[in-house]
Amino acid sequence: MDWSWLLIVVGAVMVLIEAAFGGFAGFDLVLIGSTFVIGGGVGLAAHNPIVGIGVAAALCVAYIAAGRRWVRDRLRKQDVIHSNADALIGRTALVTTVLSEHAPGQVKVRDEVWRARPAAGQGPVEPGAEVVVESVDGVTLVVRR
Repeated sequence: MDWSWLLIVVGAVMVLIEAAFGGFAGFDLVLIGSTFVIGGGVGLAAHNPIVGIGVAAALCVAYIAAGRRWVRDRLRKQDVIHSNADALIGRTALVTTVLSEHAPGQVKVRDEVWRARPAAGQGPVEPGAEVVVESVDGVTLVVRR
């Protein structure tokens, strides 16, 4: 039995398992399987399975020691980028129609006009006042002076 071919087959199976299950192992099986395939290829090229096993082992250790953390950091979402209404929280808005707790009005945030109401405990807000978007309640912005 040629150990180089065994490395190639086991490595390919690891890559296929990771791909079939949608990256359940966090890309680890793909990279470790790839090191097995590379090691098996080197073993075949050198006509020495021991060299292939050594290359595969060295690449696996290098990946686990140094590359794994780098890959995990790249796969993890660094910053959540809010879109739509959530992106408006903390923004300054200009009141365009009167806002009251029981009768929402409108504010202009950037170039968009939004339905808005004042936060609890705030009185009516007249047009022309600047407010800050505190939260979003459905399609209505909750603002505070």
